[in-house]
Amino acid sequence: MGPISTIVVAVDFSKHSDAAVDTAIGLAKGLDAEVHVVHAFDLHVPMITPYEVAIPEPYIEQTRAAAAAKLATVVATVRMAGVKVGSQLVGGPPPTAIVDAADRVGADLIVIGTRGNTGLKHMFLGSVAEQTLRLARCPVMTVKQSE
Repeated sequence: MGPISTIVVAVDFSKHSDAAVDTAIGLAKGLDAEVHVVHAFDLHVPMITPYEVAIPEPYIEQTRAAAAAKLATVVATVRMAGVKVGSQLVGGPPPTAIVDAADRVGADLIVIGTRGNTGLKHMFLGSVAEQTLRLARCPVMTVKQSE
């Protein structure tokens, strides 16, 4: 592994991703690296509901706008910490979207929060962090938010 100059941090706006952002900021400061904050916008909305009513496009756009506003807040936090920062609001399943975003910016490291689910919860919910780790072409650091 070479020097780390570009770090992608994946956020879902939870306390778990807040911990990942804090970790990415600390690493970036120590390594003089740039941080790219990525949020995967994955809205599972069927085009036609069981009642045969189309989901209005404004609902999807309002949700996307809300995600963009939250992403801008995270970017501002990173910038205020004195770290060079970029961002991407990407569509699609989070693991694939995060890895694709990391590839686009030439990331040397992905930092992602984890909830640490085990047992049935893990089996049914899966793990975005775990799937990202499997797909990534660069190292992935998982950060578990302390209780």
